[in-house]
Amino acid sequence: MADLFKNLYNQDFYLTLSQHLKGCLANYDIDAFNEQEFMTLMLPDNFDALELKERMSHTNAVMHQFMPTDFSQAADVLVKLIASLTKAGITEGSVEYMFLPEYLETYGINNYQKSVEVMEEITKFTSGEFSVRPFLIKYGNQMVEQMIAWSKHEHHMVRRLASEGSRPRLPWAIALQEYKKNPTDILPILHQLIDDPTEIVRRSVANNLNDIAKDNPQVVIDFVKKYLGKSEQFDRTLKHACRTLLKQACPETLTLFGYDSTDIELLDFKVVTPEVNFGDYAQFNFTLKNTSSQRKKIRLEYGLYFLKKNGQLSKKVFKISERILAAHEAHQVHRKQSFKAISTRVYYPGKHQVSIILNGKEFLAKDFVLIESV
Repeated sequence: MADLFKNLYNQDFYLTLSQHLKGCLANYDIDAFNEQEFMTLMLPDNFDALELKERMSHTNAVMHQFMPTDFSQAADVLVKLIASLTKAGITEGSVEYMFLPEYLETYGINNYQKSVEVMEEITKFTSGEFSVRPFLIKYGNQMVEQMIAWSKHEHHMVRRLASEGSRPRLPWAIALQEYKKNPTDILPILHQLIDDPTEIVRRSVANNLNDIAKDNPQVVIDFVKKYLGKSEQFDRTLKHACRTLLKQACPETLTLFGYDSTDIELLDFKVVTPEVNFGDYAQFNFTLKNTSSQRKKIRLEYGLYFLKKNGQLSKKVFKISERILAAHEAHQVHRKQSFKAISTRVYYPGKHQVSIILNGKEFLAKDFVLIESV
């Protein structure tokens, strides 16, 4: 995926950028924009070796050489650049322009007010959740108050920035250690946005709460109790927010969402393929039986214990389904796990294991052997 994204930065991209930037710089008291020099600097001999993040930083560094030295003027150029790109049909969601928020992070971190004003505009065009985090770290409560204000903004991408940018554990971004320890200051953002009319904002809230749950599970449980049952939309968002707690079989969370394992029996668990060739499937079957006279809500998963190079087993959990078991119902499950070659995992021959997980409770694992093809 990184290779695909990094190749968005290419000669055609920089030609487009140079044309728009030239027009935006026309009224500033700087040397005339030299498109040939711009392209030469953007595409050095080692450009092909640069990865995605390196290309983004390189783009900013070169563009900075052509921008006004006064940051306030440079920030105004960024706003004009977005307007020019938008007019040309380059619209929100153009991920290759995520270098624009990074420009603020790199060159505007000491100019809080101007950076905040421009970030509000940039994020409508391309997401700024990575670049807002250094401002949270440097300016603390001042930046939090700004993000609370953004959570009430009329534009959904500005509201999303408030939630996504304040995630304590945002992937591929610097962690917000203060909010990992105590997320109290960012909770007003999530309370404001939990019932947002836009789905991507609600999903961001769920992701933020899921981050918080990894360090402060009770905070999230208390948050869920406040809203659970108000509507189906609330419940979907809150359940997504609790996915880590549900996987961890947190008893209070399971109870909140109505999962009940009492009087459920696991029967006839069998690995159908005790030996599996590389490229084939491991198959297993089992039966769940509700022995009570009450319907039961269940969450069903299985654990795959992959053999690692060092001989140890590494567990990964896969979801099977969620369902209601009627009174005295017996439900048969047939499942298979692929061992076809994929780029994200290396398979090693030898003993693997599979287990069944019911509402977070794991039952005894069974063995199977992966055999390397001759």
